Amino acid sequence: MLNPTARVLALLELLQTHRHMSGRELADRLGVDRRTLRRHIRTLEELGIPVTTERGRHGGYRLLPGFKLPPLMFTTEEAQALALGLLAARNLGVTETKPAIASARAKLERVMPAELQRRVRALDENARLALPPPRASSNEALLGLLATATRERRRVRFHYHDEHGRITRRDLNPYGLVYHGGHWYVSGWCHLRRALRSFRLDRMGEAIPLAAGFDRPADFDAAAHLRHSLATLPRAIPVEVWLDTDLEGAVAELGAHIGLLTPTDGSVVLHARTDSLAWFSRQLIRMPFDFKVVEPAALRQELKRQAARIQRLAETN
Repeated sequence: MLNPTARVLALLELLQTHRHMSGRELADRLGVDRRTLRRHIRTLEELGIPVTTERGRHGGYRLLPGFKLPPLMFTTEEAQALALGLLAARNLGVTETKPAIASARAKLERVMPAELQRRVRALDENARLALPPPRASSNEALLGLLATATRERRRVRFHYHDEHGRITRRDLNPYGLVYHGGHWYVSGWCHLRRALRSFRLDRMGEAIPLAAGFDRPADFDAAAHLRHSLATLPRAIPVEVWLDTDLEGAVAELGAHIGLLTPTDGSVVLHARTDSLAWFSRQLIRMPFDFKVVEPAALRQELKRQAARIQRLAETN
């Protein structure tokens, strides 16, 4: 289902393509009622696009004769940026946008010079972005609603299903959206918990915008908040490890979401929590620098078990 902005743009395209269309034809093409169609017509008129209305049995709508939208001109660099943006959009888990992406790419190519077309097609056919694959389909309407609420500083209400199946009703001041690890998240102030929280969109029910507004902190970084939230999830086993490297090296090897990384005395202290010592030990073993496990003792035992396994494999190969 198209959102209102997309329907207005689709209406404009229909009026540009067809010299004259009846209200019934336009409403059917857009999948809306006649009242909504008239509202979209008024939106075009408010944007300065002259739509003429003809009354009577054979009446309908058309653009003012001779009217054309001003052409869009792209430099080579701008066209390449658009092509890369469309390429990246395919991997963001919003399945409803795939037809729109293909349509936008086709429209861009129709107005490009031949040499620029070849360059854009070469990017599309041969460039691959190593983004995390989507782990859940995202709701385009929900994503758009949250983006609008974030921009307009409007509170939203929704029901949230956590990883244990519990359902709670949340009122949220949305501060920002982040795509991370194959999932979309929204971060902001949760009125139920009276604290900053991040929510996965695929666990959210239908969101409803509320009349209440809010002030967004000027220095809020949604991506940084999400990384901190993921690193401090209340998992079962606390871990402390000293890493013989600097902060940049630790982040490069382990990522910023594995735990809290604190530089100290020429090394980095990692504080984290995990539900699997086997998984955590594998993250440590692959690092190119030395480290010391402070706690728990069970992690040291797991590392010894993993080292013995690697030794056996080395001897048999």
